Amino acid sequence: MDKAASAKIAVLGAGLIGTYVGGRLAAAGADVTLIGRPRVLDDLRANGLRITDLHGADIAVPAERLTLTDNAGALAGVDFILLTVKSPGTEEAAAQIAAHARPGTVILSLQNGVSNADQLRGLLPAMTVVAGMVPFNVAQPGPGHYHQGTGSDLKAEDVPAIAAYAPLFAAAGLPLSLSPDMPGVMWGKLVINLNNAINALSGQTLLMQLMQRDYRRCVSLCQHEALKLLRKEGIKPAKVLALPTSFMPYIMALPDPLYRKAMARGGTRIDKHARSSMADDLSQGRLTEVDYLNGEVVALAAKLGRKAPVNARVVELVRAAEGGAKPWAAADLYRELADARSRA
Repeated sequence: MDKAASAKIAVLGAGLIGTYVGGRLAAAGADVTLIGRPRVLDDLRANGLRITDLHGADIAVPAERLTLTDNAGALAGVDFILLTVKSPGTEEAAAQIAAHARPGTVILSLQNGVSNADQLRGLLPAMTVVAGMVPFNVAQPGPGHYHQGTGSDLKAEDVPAIAAYAPLFAAAGLPLSLSPDMPGVMWGKLVINLNNAINALSGQTLLMQLMQRDYRRCVSLCQHEALKLLRKEGIKPAKVLALPTSFMPYIMALPDPLYRKAMARGGTRIDKHARSSMADDLSQGRLTEVDYLNGEVVALAAKLGRKAPVNARVVELVRAAEGGAKPWAAADLYRELADARSRA
């Protein structure tokens, strides 16, 4: 614990998640360097960092207390790397780590999808790569302001390399739950995150989107398809939210009053500011991570010699949205995905 308490930490890919997690660690006294895009760093330099969450936390970190750089050379000499780049940037990030970080550096992958940690292990055999999972959403309501609008504890695989750092996360108000079954955890999160694309296609906040049954029915179609394939593959997705993951397609399809009651009983809270990361990507004109979410379901189906028509159609629609296609109304999107399933 003493070594971890004095560790030098770098966040590679300091966007919404990376800045929020790294900022909370820095606010708790950890030695953290945020490595990100100039746009993000310039905002922090000008405004400092304000961290809030749905539980009422409100933490100010002055700009002069932040170590900010867009130079991956800052990885030299660090003990612990939080990797929060988007999944399509994993290979480039691995090259930066290989060029600058010392062998044996601990890397916690806090990325979406189920395959990034394995990809990193193949690219960085001299490093200690640990799979992790972020169960919450972060939005930016204003300059320098990062807000956690949903979620529960961070998760990571239960290995000695990461257990030593758990007290740092706890001190920062970000409890780190360690799991012996990270594949189950990551697939559990992916099943929940199949809502990301529906949220992005809706053009609305998460709260507004989830209060409309036809959008939820779209998510239910995606989740049913994914869970059927996971059963065939012999993978049991872990419970990520308060309710079992296998219940989610049925809960999502409930009529609005029953859905609200189920969410309240499960203790699920969604902040009015929350949006999916995929929705943020579309709003910023960036390519999304759809290939690492719905696309993973399509890939699993191909591996099993099957099809995943609903998720495949969602991938196509998100690609069209990346090209400028307009948001979908709830009833129209549900009809489109139900037709895709019927045609298959």
